[in-house]
Amino acid sequence: MVAHPRAGTPATAEDLIDVDAVERAYYDVDPDLDDPAQRVAFGTSGHRGSSLDGAFNEPHILATTQAIVEYRAQAGIAGPLFIGFDTHALSIPAWRTALEVLIAGGVDVRTAPGDAVTPTPAISRAILEFNAAHDARADGIVVTPSHNPPRDGGFKYNPPSGGPADSAMTSTIATRANQILFDGLREVRRVPFAKARAAATDYSFIDHYVGALGSVVNLAAVADAGIRIGADPLGGASVDYWAAIGERYLPSLTVVNPATDPAFGFMTLDTDGKIRMDCSSPNAMASLIAARDHYDIATGNDADSDRHGIVTPDAGLMNPNHYLAVMIDYLFTHRDQWSAGAAVGKTIVSSSLIDRVVGGIGRRLIEVPVGFKWFVDGLLSGAIAFGGEESAGASFLQFGGQAWATDKDGIIAALLASEILAVTGQSPSERFAELAQRYGTSAYARIDAPADREQKAVLAALTPGQVAARELAGEEITAVLTRAPGNDAPIGGLKVTTASAWFAARPSGTEDVYKIYAESFLGEDHLHQVQQEAQAVVDAALVGG
Repeated sequence: MVAHPRAGTPATAEDLIDVDAVERAYYDVDPDLDDPAQRVAFGTSGHRGSSLDGAFNEPHILATTQAIVEYRAQAGIAGPLFIGFDTHALSIPAWRTALEVLIAGGVDVRTAPGDAVTPTPAISRAILEFNAAHDARADGIVVTPSHNPPRDGGFKYNPPSGGPADSAMTSTIATRANQILFDGLREVRRVPFAKARAAATDYSFIDHYVGALGSVVNLAAVADAGIRIGADPLGGASVDYWAAIGERYLPSLTVVNPATDPAFGFMTLDTDGKIRMDCSSPNAMASLIAARDHYDIATGNDADSDRHGIVTPDAGLMNPNHYLAVMIDYLFTHRDQWSAGAAVGKTIVSSSLIDRVVGGIGRRLIEVPVGFKWFVDGLLSGAIAFGGEESAGASFLQFGGQAWATDKDGIIAALLASEILAVTGQSPSERFAELAQRYGTSAYARIDAPADREQKAVLAALTPGQVAARELAGEEITAVLTRAPGNDAPIGGLKVTTASAWFAARPSGTEDVYKIYAESFLGEDHLHQVQQEAQAVVDAALVGG
């Protein structure tokens, strides 16, 4: 992608959303159900869209919440439902709507006192903590579009496993929600918000989550070492959590920017010139990177705190794949109580450096399709001790080998960077330099290529036999994959590997493009060659398909 000329510079008034207009559209705009883009559709992280586009409006949330109420009843989920929301403009309106339907449906709802914002990992943690102590199963809803721009809203369901719902669940919920929409919402039951809020039970997510952090990260070592931490919530739901962590455990921690604003006017613009709370983007993180010399470790989280960004004085913002490799190498050599058979989970488009690190520490690698949902069962059972994906999301087990959170947790990933420095005396970027020297350095990038709806459908359903190529960028092709080797689940696309490189192609769920992820251990020039030939390989398969 060619960077926008203002990428990395502070947002100006012209970049900001009209918050009132976005909220009015939530209530006033009725979706056009003849347009598939304006129906309920769950991606890897729930239903997302903008009220201004007719894609995230009150009818969507009424229908989706009613579908969840019905799903819970059919699945026998009788415990409480934990619900929270982030700082996006559409999150509070959607939370209010959901509460009205949940209470009308007889659901025991738990939400934060004072209607405070709640990070995704705190909700996952609450579900697991309740289910460990009770026979009745709890589940949850997180109202967030994650790192998406301020005009967007998001709504995702976490079942009793505590992590993202699997495809069967989301398909059932989305199908039912669309039936309710097409039927004019006649089956939706709701009560006035005042009655709904009075019926909901306050639950201190922050006390439960922050109070248990010592079971998953060595905060005592961080405090003893006096690590100077700069934690930037990027205006998101972790703001009060970082303040509480500092007060309770780490006096050397500074909350870099405690401001919240639904327009996110304090952000620097992302690579495409939009405001986006992407803590893995150097442009979105430009302010924190510029201040890196003030801290031993600086960190960022996205709006719902399920992603992490790590900034060190010596290297600036770390590449997400690089930090995943560092976390894996450190954790599996500093968690003595973890089972010797516990594996490492990675997504199929994450760096192959991880494969080499996992081999070096003598662990088993489980490679799965894109989406954190594939790690949930393994983390819950302890079969997977660490699960991570290329988009700066990860979670890992407690010291004793129990599950901590089965959704991505950007807070513990950020805190681990300080533990690494405190325990080893090396920053994560310094440790990565050693890993690169041992296992090799790679060039990694993602690009987009055009594809219409029919072509994307063909790509998602490809079989290895439809790929005619035998070489890629001068090397023999060693594998053509359309199913993930770790669990044999369809990857919804294609992965092609050689001895030194690979590419993976997946259709976009929202745009007329497909995404090409590629990596080469032979340098940038070879990566560019892989990217060019990858598009030719995929295009030929699409024509043949």
